[in-house]
Amino acid sequence: MNLPIWLIKLLLNLWPPFLGAGIRVHRLSPDFRQAEVRLKLGFGNRNYVGTHFGGSLYAMTDPFYMLMLLRQLGSDYYVWDKEGRIEYVKPGRGLVRAHFNLSDAMLRDIRAQTAGGDKYLPEMKVEIRDSGDELVATVHKTLYIKRKPERR
Repeated sequence: MNLPIWLIKLLLNLWPPFLGAGIRVHRLSPDFRQAEVRLKLGFGNRNYVGTHFGGSLYAMTDPFYMLMLLRQLGSDYYVWDKEGRIEYVKPGRGLVRAHFNLSDAMLRDIRAQTAGGDKYLPEMKVEIRDSGDELVATVHKTLYIKRKPERR
């Protein structure tokens, strides 16, 4: 789907899991190589002790590397989220944000690892930081990437 970037961003922001949790896509580069996602502390994502609910922190990072890689690699590749885990470092309060970036080196490595048709399971890492730039949590995402067989 080659929808305009503003429409993709709008659709992500209106997606019920994001909308309900207060997750907002703040920036998505036209080439899908960078994204910034933000989450304000509010009634819908506050836990019992008044800090960010851990599930909302994880949810704000969930689809982005998969979506970005699908756009970068194109329809010749399978890209799936395979596994994820989160390490909580400190309680999240106020506004938190996560930055996603796909470098040229990452993309070259993925293409090289999958060139022979093998699956590749890279682990991508994203940090969730507060407004003071302090680390709140680190999310580790393992992706399944495989080049699709050529059609005859």
